Amino acid sequence: MSKALTDLTAQSDKTIQSLQKDLLKVRTGRASTALIDHVHVDYYGSKTAISQVANLTTPDARTIQIVAWETSMLGAIEKAILEANVGFTPQNDGKVIRITMPPLTEERRKEMVKMIKKMGEDAKIAIRNHRRDANEDVKKQEKDKVLSADESKKFQEQIQKKTDEKVADIDKIIATKEKEIMTI
Repeated sequence: MSKALTDLTAQSDKTIQSLQKDLLKVRTGRASTALIDHVHVDYYGSKTAISQVANLTTPDARTIQIVAWETSMLGAIEKAILEANVGFTPQNDGKVIRITMPPLTEERRKEMVKMIKKMGEDAKIAIRNHRRDANEDVKKQEKDKVLSADESKKFQEQIQKKTDEKVADIDKIIATKEKEIMTI
């Protein structure tokens, strides 16, 4: 029976990891290479991740610097960033591409906080769906006489406890990201 609880934990952890990955793409006013990690460049006919054709660094808090391994790729990288519509205009000086992060306005910060709270709520809904699936599995086993009513109730309580822990983890992650966004 611990399979339902193990599955719930594994699925919840995946949901939280997915949320954390998505939050990396949210701009916080500080430069981060994660903001352009998902951009793919046309590298000799195949779509390749930007990190596979260039070195991405953040020399200061407001700049992302891209040094292509082949100088001929600078134009393709610049074009890919513009087409990805990430909200930045790359500046190509022939050797290096720089992306300067404009400071966020208070209004934009509040919009971003609403957006991350929605992302957090979506993750909580996914975890609750995992809880529902685990509870259905336990109830099915009780109906099939694999578990007694007392065992079923005990497992459902453990499932609820695990769900509450994962939801609390999401709340902490969102609160941390909100603080990061609202810090000027």
